[in-house]
Amino acid sequence: MNIYKHWRLETDSDQILWIYFDKQNANVNSIDYDVMEEFSKIIETLSKDKQHKGMIIASAKKSGFIAGADISKFSQFKDVYEATALLKMGQQIFDQLEALKIPSVAMIEGFCLGGGLELALTCHYRVVEESEKTRLGLPEVKLGIHPGWGGTVRLPRLIGGARAMDLILTGRTVSGKTAAKIGIADVSVPKRELKRAAKFYALKHPKRHRASYLHAITNLKPVRAILTKIMRKKLREKISAAHYPAPFKVLENWEQVSVWNTKAEEREAETCGKLFLTDTSQNLVRVFFLQEKLKGLAKEAKFSFQHVHVIGAGTMGGDIAAWCALRGFHVTLQDRDPKFIAPAIQRAYLLFKEKLKEPYLIQRAMDLLMPDVDGSGISKADVIIEAIFENLAAKQDLFKLLESKAKPDAILATNTSSIPLDEINSVMQHPERLVGIHFFNPVAKMQLIEIVQSARVDLNTIQKAISFVRQIDKLPLPVKSSPGFLVNRILMPYLLESVAMLDENIPANMIDKAMTEFGMPMGPVALADTVGLDICFSVANYLSPFLKTSVPQKLIDLVNQKKLGRKTGEGFYKYKNGKIISSEKNSYDEKELKNISDRLVKRMIDESFACLKEGVVSDGDLLDAGMVYGTGFAPFRGGPIHYANAEQITASTSS
Repeated sequence: MNIYKHWRLETDSDQILWIYFDKQNANVNSIDYDVMEEFSKIIETLSKDKQHKGMIIASAKKSGFIAGADISKFSQFKDVYEATALLKMGQQIFDQLEALKIPSVAMIEGFCLGGGLELALTCHYRVVEESEKTRLGLPEVKLGIHPGWGGTVRLPRLIGGARAMDLILTGRTVSGKTAAKIGIADVSVPKRELKRAAKFYALKHPKRHRASYLHAITNLKPVRAILTKIMRKKLREKISAAHYPAPFKVLENWEQVSVWNTKAEEREAETCGKLFLTDTSQNLVRVFFLQEKLKGLAKEAKFSFQHVHVIGAGTMGGDIAAWCALRGFHVTLQDRDPKFIAPAIQRAYLLFKEKLKEPYLIQRAMDLLMPDVDGSGISKADVIIEAIFENLAAKQDLFKLLESKAKPDAILATNTSSIPLDEINSVMQHPERLVGIHFFNPVAKMQLIEIVQSARVDLNTIQKAISFVRQIDKLPLPVKSSPGFLVNRILMPYLLESVAMLDENIPANMIDKAMTEFGMPMGPVALADTVGLDICFSVANYLSPFLKTSVPQKLIDLVNQKKLGRKTGEGFYKYKNGKIISSEKNSYDEKELKNISDRLVKRMIDESFACLKEGVVSDGDLLDAGMVYGTGFAPFRGGPIHYANAEQITASTSS
């Protein structure tokens, strides 16, 4: 009889104890107080165990090993003391696991993240399934904290400080194969060999992995001093310690107390405990749950798609086709001549090479992407995405043709960024079939896709579109078909305001610095150059009557002069090899920068509240999610609506 709610213990014929983690009433294993309390009792029992020859910790779930700590608990700590106490309790339990005399093995298949990896690191051995689905990492910095159950101590010991810091400071994950290569895992094997490998380590207990001499010396004080200086400089080039303190705290702890004494764990718990209560952590946790909300929109939709047909092989259409092939769909890519498709195929190859690494996986993806000048894929496709130029008549003609040739249940989607869907579908016999699936550029990097709903669209069509977007591993955001939809509607006034500032002789790099200091990944002037001033002009020209504003003359002049931004070597900035040429080394007063950022952010907030009032999205949470994942709005601020409410900023009545 099993006495635990979350754990199941079984002894096999070789006297190996199998400890299966199966969190009660949950689809995914995550660690909380109850789980740890039960695990502590198991460890206490094992400390007196003389019956078993070894123990193997595994997951009883189909969906991975352990996702980490239960993030829903992060915002429930009353104070720093409570948070720190929980971390120290976890450290103590994991220390007891590590001290067991019985050989212990973590058998890992699927995700092993955060607290899950920290648990695995306390085992004597780690055996992992070798596929790309297996991901190991300590992504806590993405939630505004850092590992707090020994991760910042054990991982540097195991693989060396330099390698460990690279993973901890970025929060990135590695595959099973890579984990074995760099020493996090002892071995990676195919799924069919996983149990056999775990039993081998439990019974034979070979020599445990240790960092090589070259990697081990990175933990020595003189080397740490040099490395932390380099790493801190690299961090500051990307993020601000004021906005994202967690990685800087990790570096500080590693530099000052290393990883070889009890003080290292004490410092880890203390600094992590304080980080839980920061606005950054609270807002990043909020953004995490906004992401989960977007993912959850597809839960009710159960549709299967196999074939995607994309019409228009330009940058956007070609990259949409490549992404769909990367996600395992059979894709046909149509344009009027093979010469227009060839560059898209070349870009797709580069994407597959970057993402897949293995030659056979790259070839498999290439085999899924087929040029299709004649459009033979139309009649076979489950999803048809139009990505031609922004011309109403051309789109209307195309969808009349598609409607007659496509399967009756195929999704007919437009990637238009500006034309209202009810204008496009006005010529269709079944306008309820048309939906907007609006990708953002660059397709491979932008997670958000707007699902644009016209007044005539069928609810089933919307659900199918949402399901498709999740199946290509993107985040769906349902929006009403209105000028600019959501993201462009809010972003364009912000960009135009920055151009107006240029007309007021405020330097471009000062404007951009103000917004990067606010927390945006890129300033608005540099963003306009990156998007392309011709595209900015087209969208601004379309939206300006609706927004009751005019297109700035400076933008018009640059477009007329064919100075379109980064792609032409000159726009608001001049470029060399894609990088801004700037001789200006000005230092600006913080008050000046704040005045600029306040003015630009206010423009976004005004438009955000206007979108809510008009029902462009259903609620403020979805709007915040759209702006964080569609524009990079400073995640640590929680989104424009949340930020406005927190700072008590009210919208202007004119919006």
